[in-house]
Amino acid sequence: MAESGKEHSGHRQRMKKKFIENGFDVFEPHEALEMYLYYAIPRKDTNPVAHKLLDRYCTIGSVCDAPIDELMKDFGLSESAAVYLKMLPEMSRLYNESKMSDDNIIDFENLGKQFQVKFIGRTSEAVALMLGDAKGKMIYFGIISKGSLNSSDIPIRKIVDLALRHNAKTAFMAHNHPSGTALPSQSDLITTRKVRETLLSIGVDLIDHYIITTDDYISLRESGLSGNIFFYED
Repeated sequence: MAESGKEHSGHRQRMKKKFIENGFDVFEPHEALEMYLYYAIPRKDTNPVAHKLLDRYCTIGSVCDAPIDELMKDFGLSESAAVYLKMLPEMSRLYNESKMSDDNIIDFENLGKQFQVKFIGRTSEAVALMLGDAKGKMIYFGIISKGSLNSSDIPIRKIVDLALRHNAKTAFMAHNHPSGTALPSQSDLITTRKVRETLLSIGVDLIDHYIITTDDYISLRESGLSGNIFFYED
């Protein structure tokens, strides 16, 4: 028993040394997951459960997106260990968001990627809003709603209030399709037109609306899928 514990401890130390020297670049997915779980399961070999999780869910992302009760019931994880897995994408999003500044010049070429960061780890639909001032500086960027656009829950009043409060001149929206494609639905297009018309009435131009998925996004303006929403004359 003592030898087994010593061998287990030695394995963990070798894995930590490997990570310190190379990061996760030289790890197989099951090794990375195994090591991540060290800090949630301190006294047990996490290699078998890492393999089982990947056998079921295929990717680390899908493991982290699995329901907490399923992780506990099907894999014997404690609530703390299951929560620790769920924290991974959330911390990734916070890490990436912390590198953004709300007073930068808006980078039009990379807006889709910036919006993607806002949706890391989100398994339900949400709406993000970015506002710009007359000089093209970002003056607001945040999640303004959680819930399906199809339910007409998009908070137009909140969008208007934020635009007025920040004296915005431009706006950009995004929402995610967590389990679908980046193609817009008819409801998406109706909502986009309504938001744009409402903002134009207070002197704010909604320049684009992005649809985000786990590994893709589209710009409704650039894709041409929005018809004349962004180009018609008022």
